[in-house]
Amino acid sequence: MIGKLKGKVDAVGESYLLIDVHGVGYEVQASSRTLRNLKPGDDVSLTIDTHVREDAIRLFGFQSELERSWFRTLQTIQGVGAKVALSVLGVLSPQDLASAVALGNWAAVEEAPGVGKKLALRIVAELKDKAPSLSIADLNAPSAGTATEISSPTASGLAAAEAISALTNLGYNPAQANSAVALASRELGSDADTPALIKRSLKELAR
Repeated sequence: MIGKLKGKVDAVGESYLLIDVHGVGYEVQASSRTLRNLKPGDDVSLTIDTHVREDAIRLFGFQSELERSWFRTLQTIQGVGAKVALSVLGVLSPQDLASAVALGNWAAVEEAPGVGKKLALRIVAELKDKAPSLSIADLNAPSAGTATEISSPTASGLAAAEAISALTNLGYNPAQANSAVALASRELGSDADTPALIKRSLKELAR
C-alpha cells in the first residue's frame, strides 16, 4: 500500500492531481480545498489512502494524517462514500469539522456539495460517538480560509484534553464533555487553563 507521496505537481484537474515522483506519475484524488492550493511545478507531499478494488486502484491524498483519519472515519457513516467524504473535507478543514461536530453545527457540514440536511445531521450525530477524540483534536490549529473559520482563539489542546478527561471521570459521556469543552474553549480563549475550562464547562452542562 502507498501511504505517502512526495514529488512535483505535474497537473491539476477538477478532482485530482498528477504527482511526478522520480519520473512516475501518480494520479491522486483530493479535496477541492487541497487542489486549489496547488499548481503545476509545486513541490508536494501528501499522506495517501489507497483503495484497492478488482478493477482499479485509487489513491486519495491529504495534507495531514489528521485529515486522512477524518476521511476514513467519515466513510464509516451510512451514506458517506469516498466522494462525499472528500466533498466534506473540501468545505471544512479538519479543525473546522472538529468544531462542527463538537458544537453540533450540522449546517456547516450541509454546505458540502452532495450533502443534504438529513445526511449532515447524521454525520454530526454519529461522529460525536465514533470519533470523540478527533472532534476536539486540532481545535486550536489555525483554519485556512473556509466559510466556517473559527474566529476566536481556543484553549490549548492539552488543557482541553485534561478538561474532557476530568468531565468524563465525573460521569459525563464523551460527547457531552466534548461539546461543553469546545464551547468553553472558544469563549475563554487561548489562555484558559484546565480549571477554568472545567468550571465553564460544568456551567454549560448544568443548563
